[in-house]
Amino acid sequence: MELKHTDQQKNSSATLIGSLVQAFFNFSASMPMLAAVLLLIGLFQTFISPDMITSAFRGHMLFDPLAGAGIGSVIAGNPIMSYILGGELLESGVSLIAVSAFLVAWVTVGIVQFPLESSLLGRRFAIVRNVSSFLLALVVAVFTVVIMGLIQ
Repeated sequence: MELKHTDQQKNSSATLIGSLVQAFFNFSASMPMLAAVLLLIGLFQTFISPDMITSAFRGHMLFDPLAGAGIGSVIAGNPIMSYILGGELLESGVSLIAVSAFLVAWVTVGIVQFPLESSLLGRRFAIVRNVSSFLLALVVAVFTVVIMGLIQ
């Protein structure tokens, strides 16, 4: 029994080391694409101001959430910045439904990250995830407005 346990430990250690080596090579192979995605996100956040985003909203109840989700899908961002940007958009007079759709899409949909995501996880998965995230951003925006209307 003791010998069998030692053999299992050796096999387990070899499997772990092999998995770690493979993960390292996969990660290092995806580093150039990851660096490019991070640079593109930085460019978007630098050159696109909240005023530019605000100008895309016209006050139309159906068009604004679609515009917000569309813009949010292209401009990738992090959740921490969403609080600041969302507050600025609301203060500028953009509707809550449009801001909600924009912020949810901004954090969950990733057109900029699509090439990296499709190369790592598969093209079909990346398409399904992005499309469903876009549609769910619209659903979340509607529910946000309904819930906030009930609370106020």
